[in-house]
Amino acid sequence: MKIQFLGACQQVTGSCFFLEIDKLRLLVDCGIFQERAYLNRNWDPFPVSPSSLDYILLTHVHLDHAGLIPRLVHAGFKGKILMTTASGALLPVVLLDSAKIQEEDASYKRKRHKKEGRKGPFQVNPLYTVEDAEQSLRQFEEVPYEQTTSLDQNVSVVFHEAGHILGSAMVELQIRLKQKTIRMVISGDIGQKDKPLIKDPTVFDSMDYIVMESTYGARDHEDQEDVETQLEKYILSTVKSGGNIIIPTFAIERAQELLYHLSRLVRLDRIPYLMMFLDSPMALDVTEVFLQNKEELDDETLELFKEGESPFRFPGLRFVRSTQESKAINQIRGSCVIMAGSGMCTGGRVKHHLVNNISRPESTILFVGYQARGTLGRLIVDGRQDVRIHGQTYKVRAKIAQIEGFSAHADRSALHAWLDGLSSPPKKVFLVHGEKEGAQSLRDDIVKTKGWNVEIPEYKMEYEIT
Repeated sequence: MKIQFLGACQQVTGSCFFLEIDKLRLLVDCGIFQERAYLNRNWDPFPVSPSSLDYILLTHVHLDHAGLIPRLVHAGFKGKILMTTASGALLPVVLLDSAKIQEEDASYKRKRHKKEGRKGPFQVNPLYTVEDAEQSLRQFEEVPYEQTTSLDQNVSVVFHEAGHILGSAMVELQIRLKQKTIRMVISGDIGQKDKPLIKDPTVFDSMDYIVMESTYGARDHEDQEDVETQLEKYILSTVKSGGNIIIPTFAIERAQELLYHLSRLVRLDRIPYLMMFLDSPMALDVTEVFLQNKEELDDETLELFKEGESPFRFPGLRFVRSTQESKAINQIRGSCVIMAGSGMCTGGRVKHHLVNNISRPESTILFVGYQARGTLGRLIVDGRQDVRIHGQTYKVRAKIAQIEGFSAHADRSALHAWLDGLSSPPKKVFLVHGEKEGAQSLRDDIVKTKGWNVEIPEYKMEYEIT
């Protein structure tokens, strides 16, 4: 048995882990690389023959975990894709939206290159098409949480709640090898405890091998005020200045959590009446999936529904689907709140809203999620004075703010608390999904406090599992 690390190695995105167990060959996750330095990997031939794979086990549907599946299918993967029930409801929304954006972006770039008079043998093509995405959806199967599912006579899988987004899972593999059973868990993204909407992440008593995220391995979330107080503060100050609040928004979880907190601020009269726009067709579709899967939500949210107060509906909120409606937002005079994808500003409608607001000193660009190194969002957060959007350079004059408490990732203390649930040390912990410095910091802490064997894999590195 061996495991090979094909993504999220000393960087955050591109989650993909290849396991070969006797004749069984499978992937856990198949995600897009989103950091600028690694974008070429999305286009490279896949390191493992797609046609040789039997399964993909999906931790959750974020693009950096699931977004490369249609490309793998196009390249010959014909196996099954297993995921939780809620992930099964979300995956069509995510992959079809991604494919549509791939096609639209390729078309836009071709037109821009032609307008700019570029010459050369290049042809701008989409990473994959809607047809590829539709084919991949024919291959997925839903598996309930906590159900043991056999992959072959020696390998079983169990999906456990990860507390990250709706449907997110930690993938536990139970492997009978040489008359003993090996347990391995691949954590996916570990959520924070006590967050609205989603249940808390699963804690394990024992495990032989752990593949664990380390996104916030070097630091805790430093917000001194609660999320709603900070939202209130930024909205009030921006309204006073006469600007707009632009919130780059992940369509899954972050959009719904924002609506949850904004609805409370509105109902408690902590902010004035404002037009608020959720400008993301995908986020609207995802919100409908939330409503259809209420049983997966936490008790606090279920209580709101019982009281007749949907956290996703409140005065001033507008859902925006069409491109024409999205463009019309920029004609509004007076302040408004605009939530638009993508969350790291790597694509989507938020780029158009940034074009109209990033050079306005009275406006605020408010980040509510992790910004991976090399993304446009990270450049803005890090204080870049000029940024390039849609081929043009813009001065950054808007106020830049970030609320870390919205993060769907466990921070350093929470990651240690998750490991503290183990009553005995695992044989090895592999740290992934973190920039090199964060993973190294977490490894040093674990080795110092627990004395465990911890590895930080490099891209394409293989390990024997015994």
